[in-house]
Amino acid sequence: MAHLVPPMDDEPPPEFIAFVADRLAGLRAEAARLSGGDRQSDALAIDVLTDLAVHWRRLRWEGWLRGHDVTGPYLAHRLEVRTKQWREEQIYPVEVTVGPSAEALDWYRPPAAAAAEAEEAPSRAVAVTVAQRLADLLPTTVRDEAGVVAEAEIAWVHAYRRYVWWRYTRVGIGVVLLFGYLIHFMSAASNVA
Repeated sequence: MAHLVPPMDDEPPPEFIAFVADRLAGLRAEAARLSGGDRQSDALAIDVLTDLAVHWRRLRWEGWLRGHDVTGPYLAHRLEVRTKQWREEQIYPVEVTVGPSAEALDWYRPPAAAAAEAEEAPSRAVAVTVAQRLADLLPTTVRDEAGVVAEAEIAWVHAYRRYVWWRYTRVGIGVVLLFGYLIHFMSAASNVA
């Protein structure tokens, strides 16, 4: 079947997983700060990542057209919206830290300081064994952090389910409108005869 707009993939793209890996710690910290350290801050972070996953392709295209990243500010905006909704649902008032520091304002940006520290780390002269020289030839045993990949996968699956339900809703509305048009057409045709 040909699609004007291709459907959403059921697996998250590597760019989304890398984005989540860069910003998950900051997102969790900011969600905990905005929710007063509540235990629900992890669920709040997943909801925000799900909102991001729903609009991931559109945001990537928009960022490409504008020439700068729009996914980070969108993530921050969705966190504010979700936090506001969460606060309105609470029975008791929530205590929140009001004055964010300069780092807290840019929590949604990737941590450039960690990358700069890794590049500036001094190398020490260490005796190299035969096993260490052969280690470069073997596949690595270092894997991505399983928690980050799991969070990205969970958010993507929630977004995919939302996408499928919206598709079913559009088809259902289309069928109802088609039947309504047919009933109207048939009643108008029977009145003429």
